[in-house]
Amino acid sequence: MAKPMGPLGKEPCCPALFISAFASGQGKTTVTAALARLHRQRGRRVRVFKTGPDYLDPLILERAAGNPVEPLDLWMTGEARCREALHLAAGSADLILIEGAMGLFDGTPSSADLAIALGIPVVAVINARGMAQSVAAIAHGLAHFRPELKLAGVVANQLGSDRHRALIEQALPPETPLLAALPRNEALALPGRHLGLVPPDEQPDLERIIAAAAGAMADSRLAELPTPISFPAPEALPAAQRLLEGVRIAIARDQAFSFVYPANLRLLEAMGARLAFFSPLVDGALPKADALWLPGGYPELHAERLAANTQMAAALRAFHAEDKPILAECGGMLYLLDSLRDLDGRTHRMAGLLPGRGEMRDRSGCQGMQSAPLPEGEIRGHAHHRSRSYDMPAPIAHGIRPSHPAPGEAIYRQGRLTASYLHLYFASNPQAIGTLFAPS
Repeated sequence: MAKPMGPLGKEPCCPALFISAFASGQGKTTVTAALARLHRQRGRRVRVFKTGPDYLDPLILERAAGNPVEPLDLWMTGEARCREALHLAAGSADLILIEGAMGLFDGTPSSADLAIALGIPVVAVINARGMAQSVAAIAHGLAHFRPELKLAGVVANQLGSDRHRALIEQALPPETPLLAALPRNEALALPGRHLGLVPPDEQPDLERIIAAAAGAMADSRLAELPTPISFPAPEALPAAQRLLEGVRIAIARDQAFSFVYPANLRLLEAMGARLAFFSPLVDGALPKADALWLPGGYPELHAERLAANTQMAAALRAFHAEDKPILAECGGMLYLLDSLRDLDGRTHRMAGLLPGRGEMRDRSGCQGMQSAPLPEGEIRGHAHHRSRSYDMPAPIAHGIRPSHPAPGEAIYRQGRLTASYLHLYFASNPQAIGTLFAPS
């Protein structure tokens, strides 16, 4: 069946919902994953997007929807790329779901800013444990704090009984109805740890959790498709220049290094690069390559295995000695230091390309949007970590925060090695990325 078009016949239309909450920890990912799986089970093509910088939630949502999950952010990816992604998705999808970040109005720009800019109605997930009619007061505040925002209704999470549900439903006004409810059930909880949710390949019960959550919403109002929305094409974005034609880039990818945006990989390929993946955990040698990318991840959880793989450490040092480009982000940077102290207080020897020591911390570390003012050009990205590094060389620059004057993360440069806690979004400056990875 052909997709419905907008009034001019040129704009694809697609039902869409923006899943948000008044704070983190309300169950946004569980609800989004449940809806994606429910509609997928009913034969619908579902595309899911995640607001802001996030590597872990999208992996859960991808498993539920059966399609890759891309980030949308008015600052990091830019409004034009947000509109382009949704325009393309609307051309083939039967339902678009966008999961928000943090609370609906938190941050600059916020999830609300994105929902308003795109004209997508918001579903508010509220953890109702310990309250009943107060859910309606929270919903009232969400609905009226920004009058231009359309609040479609509420999903009440962690309900203790049918009576609990009835009290909430009776208190909500008709214009902000209870759309769905999830019972208080530990079997529906997605496990987490520092930095976020546990990745899917480490969750043997993930399929059961998603299926159970989808089943709990099968008879809700959200089981039906919402009203379609028109997604016009944005002004055409410039095509990627072939700045990396024939350049082979080796990319670390395993359980220790998995924080990679698919959009970054697509851009490298569009620029002509050939990608070769390897595992610092198990491989003893690097693939043949002209440049190297060590993305973030969880090296602290695998520090003992990384330390034991002395062949890989030697290969990395040899690669660096040849003055070939290396980009190390967050966990990738920690791996290149002299040592890393894990969460249990044990110190492990690392690859030793960059002087310094890293250690994990019990409390939260730095997080938030920053841009990296590299010699090649400014690239937007973000920081999110629970570690610190010290005894480091002098940085060449610091990250720039878009809404705070304090210096951001330190950026280090040793020969062709560039290292920082920052995770970069490559499409924010393809020219700079091309220069960064290009051989001398």
